[in-house]
Amino acid sequence: MDIYFPSGFPMCRGITGLSNNCLERAKRLKACVGGFLQRQDLSSLCKYRKPRLTLEECLMWKQSFEKLLSSKHGLYAFRAFLVSEFSEENIAFYLACEDYKRTKSAAKMPSKAKRIYEEFIGSEAPREVNIDYETRDITQANLKSPTASCFDMAQYRIYILMEKDCHPRFLRSAAYRNLVNQLTVKSAKARSKKAIAARPPIEDEEPK
Repeated sequence: MDIYFPSGFPMCRGITGLSNNCLERAKRLKACVGGFLQRQDLSSLCKYRKPRLTLEECLMWKQSFEKLLSSKHGLYAFRAFLVSEFSEENIAFYLACEDYKRTKSAAKMPSKAKRIYEEFIGSEAPREVNIDYETRDITQANLKSPTASCFDMAQYRIYILMEKDCHPRFLRSAAYRNLVNQLTVKSAKARSKKAIAARPPIEDEEPK
């Protein structure tokens, strides 16, 4: 299915499209994962998370963006990658919308919706996401009577942005390729040890 992008629909902005407030926050986030960014080593981010990341799970991230997001390791690695590109606000907004839709109390929706709008969409938003004016206006109008679906259009725009632009660049990144290589070597060693352990013991010949 073809995806229609409105005229002027932006891709992941990178450093040049950020406001000063957002830029400062992105720099702080980047400092938090500085070791990963210098080494391009995702394995250091994933090795302490349980269950341990496997090669099979890592390769599934190539199949679809949905499979990447559904993986705890995948989401963690993808978010670290977006921090390195100064576009972490995209996944942060998407996850905030997911959390908002799980709100059970209708009384809490207005305040939560206002916080999300002010943080990610409003003209003074410190973590402003790139959406077209039509989507922004519709979302703003939805906040007059907040429902679970009031951010659906904006969330969809950001999802498509990440799926079509950020996800392919993540898969092409040195960080992801290094992770696949490390897991491939680890998997091969594990199979080799298993094969050796499965061999029957060699019995000594009885003296004649």
